[in-house]
Amino acid sequence: MIKIPTRILVVDDEKDFVEMLSLRLKETGEKVTSVYSGKECLETLDGKKDVDDIDVVILDIKMPGMDGIETLREIKKRFPLVEVIILTGHGATESAVEGMKLGAFDYLLKPADFKDLSAKLEAARKRRDEHKERIRMAEARFLLRKVGEI
Repeated sequence: MIKIPTRILVVDDEKDFVEMLSLRLKETGEKVTSVYSGKECLETLDGKKDVDDIDVVILDIKMPGMDGIETLREIKKRFPLVEVIILTGHGATESAVEGMKLGAFDYLLKPADFKDLSAKLEAARKRRDEHKERIRMAEARFLLRKVGEI
């Protein structure tokens, strides 16, 4: 079976962590873009030619400047179909719960188990694909109704 790569944007201010996680994800066949702040995350999403260029954002909560919660709010406002998995440090689960209320797909505690992360990435991409398919079906029904009215 051919694996369809998930297009992932990793967002964390810890450069070593980002590089290691990105390398591991690429080794499993994923397409990864890395940035180091919430501002860079939004600039990257804005700069993509197609909204479908990113499936899932892996987003750290604790970052200087624009933190993960503020970044999540903006992602969901501007790119509602992009799924977000929150990474949070031990003892910061209340931030993760807040993120879930704001529309994050799920969260993981750092250091995250790679198998758990991979499973959540696959589930997030699947949910995104299902949302996009429902939108396509609704658009098709709308066009069929519109044609029937002529």
